Amino acid sequence: MTRLSVNVNKVAVLRNSRGGREPDVLAAARACLDAGAHGITVHPRPDRRHIVAEDLPGLAALCAEYHVELNIEGNPFAPPRPGYPGLLALCEQVRPAQVTLVPDADGQLTSDHGFAFDGDTTALAEQVAAFAGLGCRVSLFVDPGVRDLERAAALGAHRVEIYTGPYAEAFATGDAATALQACADTARRARAAGLGVNAGHDLSQANLGAFLAAVPEVLEVSIGHALVGEALHAGLAATVRGYLGILARA
Repeated sequence: MTRLSVNVNKVAVLRNSRGGREPDVLAAARACLDAGAHGITVHPRPDRRHIVAEDLPGLAALCAEYHVELNIEGNPFAPPRPGYPGLLALCEQVRPAQVTLVPDADGQLTSDHGFAFDGDTTALAEQVAAFAGLGCRVSLFVDPGVRDLERAAALGAHRVEIYTGPYAEAFATGDAATALQACADTARRARAAGLGVNAGHDLSQANLGAFLAAVPEVLEVSIGHALVGEALHAGLAATVRGYLGILARA
């Protein structure tokens, strides 16, 4: 069954908008795990607008307590600065099971594109090796339809995460066939190259089932924005269980 990693960034956004400790990110993550989630995802950014470095030790300890995986996302090329020591330093501190490398710029609202492998990938290969050297599984964020996935495998990556934002947009308009085909083809080529396949971005209870039906053998989905939004109405535990039901039926 595809595994669900809950991204708790949006809980941290609410907390940071007011200051203080509420809503408590650890409490929210624990509620998700109590409801059956298979892991926790975070994306600490240099501007500290949601998950911050200080959150990571507690989240790592929580995931260890529940015997689930912590997935840390981020741009490996973002330079250190006050309050943000850099992605590699953060992973050295807490040793997540998985790190997902994302080529987003400083201050970018959300991740909206993946890596390409048709140019010089020397620097990326060095980053992949550094994170793998920490014992982390390394996943690379990619666009549906990306070329040269064999080169991604040659870099030493273990998985790719397919960017599902375009699929979610197409699904909302009622015409997702082309976007689904691009995702399915990317997943097929990734597996042929020896890579595992994850997926994430704007997946929701409305569109997840159709995605998994068309793109089989996805190992993990990371879902945060829609899940937290749905939980405002239904509650966090009930929303996590709703996603788990979709995964079980897929």
